[in-house]
Amino acid sequence: MNTPSNYLQRLRYSMLGGALLALLVAPSAQAAPAHPSLHVQAQSWVEVEPDKATLSARLWENTPAVSNLEDTDKDALSAAREQLENRASELIKAMEDIGIEQRAINAGSLNVYPEHVAGPRNDDGERETLTRTRLERPFSVELTNIDQLGEVFDAMISAGVNTLDGVQFDLQDRDAATDEALTKALEKARHKADLMASTLGVSIGQVQRIEETQSPIFQPRMMAVRAESDAMSSSSASDYRPGTIRIDAEVNVEWALKGQDAQDHPGSVEEEQEQQ
Repeated sequence: MNTPSNYLQRLRYSMLGGALLALLVAPSAQAAPAHPSLHVQAQSWVEVEPDKATLSARLWENTPAVSNLEDTDKDALSAAREQLENRASELIKAMEDIGIEQRAINAGSLNVYPEHVAGPRNDDGERETLTRTRLERPFSVELTNIDQLGEVFDAMISAGVNTLDGVQFDLQDRDAATDEALTKALEKARHKADLMASTLGVSIGQVQRIEETQSPIFQPRMMAVRAESDAMSSSSASDYRPGTIRIDAEVNVEWALKGQDAQDHPGSVEEEQEQQ
């Protein structure tokens, strides 16, 4: 049996549930408007003259070529290795004689591998494939004074290197250069934000978000100059011009906007990425 008290209790629960449902589904008239903001993307870069160079070269000796059916003579291997080590010592001495510090000279480990070469023609006009063994050592010289590059180049030629593989130009202080690129990108973002805000009749407030969308990219500059044997004597050290190294950086910055116009028009101002 439903008593009057039970009926009133059910009625109160029903009214309370309806009120809660209305609060959940109805938009709040008191919700605060979105804060206006200005979003800017900026990219910049710096070009820096390198102050470091690494010159790479190789020395090698070959054993006499023999038929594939024959083994390389051990005495020939020993003689080739001895000759190579003597030449390596002469190269190191030549570097030291022009003032290159020992720690700046990197003499790589010995590499030994077979090579196939064409032999003389037989009576049938065909060439027999011969095999020889190459013993090779790579060398690199690191310079913190690029003005020495020509002198090192000439010393390597005089020491009889077989191959000059090229020069890699770099920076002694990469961090300073990448910091400069990032600073320029941030300064450009601020300049663009000031320009846009003043044009729209508002002013920028505090920074809301900073994002490094592209870390400063640094790549050493390679000069793939290759010279071998007699051709090296016709090359000139003046052909090595370091040029510049470019470092790019990109940022994404968002500022709060303030001012009468910004309050009347809540939202955000978007600006697409602009290349310098």
